[in-house]
Amino acid sequence: MPVNLRAPDPASLLAVPGVELGIASAGIKKPGRRDVLVMTLPHDSEVVGVFTQNRFCAAPVTVCKEHLHQESSIRALVVNTGNANAGTGEEGLRRARATCAAVADNLNIKPEQVLPFSTGVILEPLPHDKIVAALPDALADLKPSNWAQAAEAIMTTDIVAKATSRKASLDGVEFAVTGIAKGSGMIHPNMATMLSFVATDAPVSCEALEAMLRHAVNQSFNCITVDGDTSTNDSCILIATGATPAPVIMDDGDSRFDSLQSVITEVMIELAQAIVRDGEGATKFMEVRVEGGRDEAECKQVAYAIARSPLVKTAFFASDPNLGRILAAIGYAGIDDLDVSRLRVWLGNPDESVLVAEHGGRAASYREEAGSRIMKHAELTVRIDLARGAAAATVWTCDFSYDYVKINADYRS
Repeated sequence: MPVNLRAPDPASLLAVPGVELGIASAGIKKPGRRDVLVMTLPHDSEVVGVFTQNRFCAAPVTVCKEHLHQESSIRALVVNTGNANAGTGEEGLRRARATCAAVADNLNIKPEQVLPFSTGVILEPLPHDKIVAALPDALADLKPSNWAQAAEAIMTTDIVAKATSRKASLDGVEFAVTGIAKGSGMIHPNMATMLSFVATDAPVSCEALEAMLRHAVNQSFNCITVDGDTSTNDSCILIATGATPAPVIMDDGDSRFDSLQSVITEVMIELAQAIVRDGEGATKFMEVRVEGGRDEAECKQVAYAIARSPLVKTAFFASDPNLGRILAAIGYAGIDDLDVSRLRVWLGNPDESVLVAEHGGRAASYREEAGSRIMKHAELTVRIDLARGAAAATVWTCDFSYDYVKINADYRS
């Protein structure tokens, strides 16, 4: 079951002026499943994205990149679940483009003004005819309030829909920031394995929006891992409709830039953590905090070595304080000049924290019964001080349970 995660209350999700969402059933993988989402945007919306770095990227990722680099503004997004349209070659590209063309025909816009997204089984042809047939129902369902339903529509192995909202007050004008995400397995940067769509009605230039997105993703979706696998379909899209009148935020010299960036980052962190809390088979949510590094990169290097270690993750599932596995992961993280005699390691939960290791070995004050007691909690923290500098980084992960194997063994069933 997801770790301290509930589906969002639809009433808590703020409509974003200019954005409408419609959902329909195409029956791509399961009959009756609402598995197609269409989002429409007003003219002159700014839309930016970051995508998987997997060299075997899916056809819709390729098409999205092409469409984002052309001059016409993006007016619609179309998302399907049940089929990834990845590993499908030229035919996959043709079907992704045909889907865009069908959306464009229905909305009287150009095909290059549509961004396609797919998630699901890899190496299977996209049944785009089913998606096209479902488009009239999706368009008839368009509403500004459909964020919760949209979050459900894009789920794959997710158990809980993921969505959240914030208000951003900028020079006395209130704007909405609302986002949804899907992801549960194949989670590892760059980026995490996921789809995410975040929108605001604030007016922001393309350059400023790209800077906000890069910052927010590096603090959120690029700080999580479930199983160390990077997907073929990762996409994170940030939209600024500009539908609420205000001066455009042109760059980071604008006094409102940092405030809006902070709210967008909060939304993405919550969505990223929700992905980990809903990690396939997860029973523990783990924060790995590495401090005292020479730079952020080496801190993340150590944090990821711990967070993606199957031995660490299975020990946490069992509530077994076999904490030497953490030291082993630190040791193979790849910092060649690391002085292990200086680093310290703590284990904690929301109620208590204990020093586990120092001076190159077990802390004299540490008692295994304390470790066992702490590890029975569903929310755990591993903190490491490398004693090499002032940099720090945090990564979020979950444990490995029996259910992770079952879910992935039966994925295509």
